[in-house]
Amino acid sequence: MITSLDQLDFDKTYSYADYLTWKFDEFVELIKGKIFPMSAPNRMHQELSLRFSGLLFNYLQENQRGCKVYPAPFDVRLLKNPSLTEKQLEGKTDKEIYTVVQPDLSIICDLEKLDDRGCKGSPNLIIEILSSNAKRDVKDKFELYEENGVQEYWLVRPTEKTIQQFFLENVKGIEKYVYQKTFVENEHITSVYLPDLTMDLDIIFAD
Repeated sequence: MITSLDQLDFDKTYSYADYLTWKFDEFVELIKGKIFPMSAPNRMHQELSLRFSGLLFNYLQENQRGCKVYPAPFDVRLLKNPSLTEKQLEGKTDKEIYTVVQPDLSIICDLEKLDDRGCKGSPNLIIEILSSNAKRDVKDKFELYEENGVQEYWLVRPTEKTIQQFFLENVKGIEKYVYQKTFVENEHITSVYLPDLTMDLDIIFAD
């Protein structure tokens, strides 16, 4: 039994089935079978996460969108494999899943993707709040979410008090993230996927 992160081989490829057997307190993510430990979030990160969670929950309740929002820790199993059909993707077993991430905020509108373990498949909107793992969110997870069809991605930069917005569009036959805008203080960000969702950055980044 794996009871310590030190017992894992960081050069080995692991599956979601392996992940489920680990019995240690640390949170990790699997990206294409490789282990990425998660550092403890700082105070500002947690404040921003709470503000986003509250605003998103209230919005979804008031607008009855049939969507749900989940803050981390919340396992999202990404299934992308270009050689598989949609039906084969749905039927993938735990041993065939090699990516499990914990986005800071996940909005899921296809509720059939939800089970007791989390989300099996891509959320519709993901929000990541940058901290010590900035490279992972800006590059690795950006590419991962794009590849797996997450329709909208927000990158929140607490120090700069900005939000970068990306939306998945068909570019010359390939689904790619298209940069929409960088929103700053005194502005309101409006979701592309949920066009009646608007947030005031002054509230998000209030001291």
